[in-house]
Amino acid sequence: MKGELVGRISSYFKRKGFKKAVIGLSGGVDSSVVCFLLADALGAENIYTYSLPYFEEDPDVEKVVEATGVNFSRITTKEPVDAICKLVGTEDELDMGNVMARVRMIMLYYFARKHNALVAGTGNKTEYLLGYFTKHGDIACDVLPIGSLYKTDVYALARELGIPGSILNKKPTAGLWSGQTDEGELGFSYEDIDKALKGNDRSHPIWKRVSEVEHKRIGPDII
Repeated sequence: MKGELVGRISSYFKRKGFKKAVIGLSGGVDSSVVCFLLADALGAENIYTYSLPYFEEDPDVEKVVEATGVNFSRITTKEPVDAICKLVGTEDELDMGNVMARVRMIMLYYFARKHNALVAGTGNKTEYLLGYFTKHGDIACDVLPIGSLYKTDVYALARELGIPGSILNKKPTAGLWSGQTDEGELGFSYEDIDKALKGNDRSHPIWKRVSEVEHKRIGPDII
């Protein structure tokens, strides 16, 4: 799996005329896998990673940086997120989470222009089908290196890549509010979700969500 993806990533960047990539690095399994793949495909010196936490930074971020040797910077998003939320008058956790994701997108695209790089997203196929992302936020990217992989496949690839065990063993979270976890928010484990998606079991309630969030997977309608 690793060799095929590294080859496809390398070919993609050559076709697009780019040699560098920018990634938002969270310390989770998805961004860690993308970082490892891109470092192999393009060379660690051509990868610019940014930790953009609102809360405390995940200590696993540094493990990924040390293991791959990529460029790294850390910028807290608390000040701009709080300013926007105060301006529009919201303290709602979901509203704030969406603002966080969109502020991160603004920063990543700023740095992509600065480095003449493409923004590599960290979303996987499971999240994409479920619409489990913020429009114009974490889904805003130029390429999704693991977008063809279900979440459970990402874990398998992570083990193949030698991703640190502390990353593999923790609960996935987008870090958009205190105590938030992906599976808690979705209401199902990723194992059960992927089983339903791969088995095409249309009677499973997960498929109702897939249908309901179709609007998040397509561009704006032209009427």
